[in-house]
Amino acid sequence: MWELLLLPLMGLSIGTAAAMTGIGGGAFIVPLLTLFYAFTPPNAVGTSLTTIIFTAIASTISYSRQKRIYYRTGLILATATVPGAFLGAYLTSVIPPRTLGLFFGVFLVIVALRMIITVNAHSKNSKNRKGKPDQLGHSEKELFELKKKLLLGVALSFFGGVTSGLLGIGGGVLLVPIMTLAMDMAIHTAVATSMFTMIFTSISGVAQHYMLGNIRFEYVLPIALGTIIGAQLGAYTSKRLSNKNLHRIFGLMLIVVSIQMTLKYI
Repeated sequence: MWELLLLPLMGLSIGTAAAMTGIGGGAFIVPLLTLFYAFTPPNAVGTSLTTIIFTAIASTISYSRQKRIYYRTGLILATATVPGAFLGAYLTSVIPPRTLGLFFGVFLVIVALRMIITVNAHSKNSKNRKGKPDQLGHSEKELFELKKKLLLGVALSFFGGVTSGLLGIGGGVLLVPIMTLAMDMAIHTAVATSMFTMIFTSISGVAQHYMLGNIRFEYVLPIALGTIIGAQLGAYTSKRLSNKNLHRIFGLMLIVVSIQMTLKYI
């Protein structure tokens, strides 16, 4: 019983981090359920992705008040992430749990390195630009005029959807770098738009996981309760705090978790 009572507190921390970085929170929820609650990887992925729906909606509400979401861009990217998430969720029924666990462990290392390295690159790039963080990068109007960047973003977003359904991460881990690097969007706008797109991506993946019986709803509600509150907090503070050190801390945390996850399934 006490294990369930701890979940809202954990969800609070995860939701805060997810909203601030746009990663959805699955990179923490899946290892948490697998390592400490003895979930199989498919069940952890399905349960994690279900909680991300609540996190994404809560974050979107906060970011919409701050007017930081590119709604049209998010909807267009969702046309690629939704079928990708459905495919990724299906693959969890094909890939053996041990292989999926090892794959997730390796994937976390890649995510961690991305969080640590790209934030440095973004900081250097920001120094060469003028204006506030939200003003850096292309406006939504400019994106629709630069059709090549928009089409590239859509094409790459399909893989973001696949990783979402396959690994239960929401897709933000790939969507944020796709929007900042391939589409040249401001990091603050990319995080907000990622959370909006994540609503549709997660629902698509959850639909498939529900049919596969991979969701344990008794764990979804306690985690979601914490992530909803955390998402509000994360969205509120993200505009006031530098993400540089935060990315580094989370990156190091993910490396530790990935090592534990990999050792469990070797």
